[in-house]
Amino acid sequence: MTTASFDPAALRAAVRGPVALPGEPEWDAARQAWNLAADQHPAAVLHATGPDDVIAAVGCARRAGLRVAPQGIGHGAGALGPLDDTLLLRTTRMTHVEVDAAARRARVEAGAAWEPVARLAGEHDLAALHGSSGTVGVAGYTLGGGLGWLARQHGLASEAVTAIELVTADGRLRRATAEQEPELFWALRGGGGSFGVVTALEFELFPLAEAYGGGIFWPGEHATAVMRAYREWAATLPDSVSTTVRLLRLPPFPQVPEPLRNVPIVDVGLVVAGDAASGAELVAPLLAATPPPLANRVGPLRAPDLAFVHGDPEQPVPGVGHHALLRELPDAAIDALVAVAGADSGSPLLSCELRQLGGALGRRAPGSGALGALDAAFALYGVGIPAGPEVAQAVQERLDAVVEAVAPWQAPTGYLNFADRPGGDSADLFDGATHARLLALKREVDPEGLIVSGHALALPAA
Repeated sequence: MTTASFDPAALRAAVRGPVALPGEPEWDAARQAWNLAADQHPAAVLHATGPDDVIAAVGCARRAGLRVAPQGIGHGAGALGPLDDTLLLRTTRMTHVEVDAAARRARVEAGAAWEPVARLAGEHDLAALHGSSGTVGVAGYTLGGGLGWLARQHGLASEAVTAIELVTADGRLRRATAEQEPELFWALRGGGGSFGVVTALEFELFPLAEAYGGGIFWPGEHATAVMRAYREWAATLPDSVSTTVRLLRLPPFPQVPEPLRNVPIVDVGLVVAGDAASGAELVAPLLAATPPPLANRVGPLRAPDLAFVHGDPEQPVPGVGHHALLRELPDAAIDALVAVAGADSGSPLLSCELRQLGGALGRRAPGSGALGALDAAFALYGVGIPAGPEVAQAVQERLDAVVEAVAPWQAPTGYLNFADRPGGDSADLFDGATHARLLALKREVDPEGLIVSGHALALPAA
């Protein structure tokens, strides 16, 4: 594509939201995603104020030979790749959230983060299927599947969606439901954001009056023992419990408790959808099977607290990650992970995490979306902070080493929301039949490849 015919004045005249161009005073702030490692250089940035702006922007971009990259908050911005021929369409001014407690439904504009959804739903003892951070955007997270603390009980967040509104490459505002635009509705639930610019989503909420959870931390030298005990314990848990285990080296920030700063630790995180007494009973066997912890920060929770149990940063940070899905976690896999990311490995990574799958995540329901289920036992995700070129290279190399170390136990597919790196092949993330169906729909609704997203569906050259 060429940007020679792009007329910024025409775009500004067609939309209400602000447009930023290279060289203008507001440019660097406009192009900055949450992930500070994503150095985005699009042709222009539009902060859309609603569907009318999106419709106008898609038309202007198409006439100018630009692509369009929808972006909300931008946690997953690292996967987008080069944007020099692209209009970056930010939805961060589209943040309205409505909760219908009686119907147990929420309607959320595309730029909203999960924290206000969790808070408003929690006022009615309801919970959304958000992930481990309240700062993550609802739209991008949900389009990629959505793997959160209630997922083993209720499944992926994409499976709770009841309607999605989006502007497709032809400039049409469409509403996709099980009855209306059913193929789009299927694809958008876990198949990613390649099919249009989402403007709003509607989804189910779930009863959750109280929960129990938090994190338990041990010295890193106990990683092997803790991870093996964790594996045995996790296999006994009901679907109402979701867990993680992480090899961590937390930065020496004031918000990090002093005993946990800048030392290797191993952490088990958990959420029990139930009362404190039953939660403590479920956790007791893990504590009995492990050495005394450095810190035990597990306790009663309300529904809105779940958005911050994981302790993810609440302000923008740089990060690069890599992932794999694992079919199983034998002793050899644990030993391999500890060797490459544990206390004595010299790893520059911030975290090497295993998220327990199974339960509802492994059951594909009738009418499910493009992802529907995850056919694996654990999701592995490693992340590091690229503080300068040398550290960035060391982080990338260690991420490669982590994924290579667990290669013998990898599942054949991946998970879109953990696929952080640009230039990835979407065919690696889905089974063959699903990927072919997604490509067929992309060819139908966007044959010129106008809409781009992380790990986009690349149409074969004609």
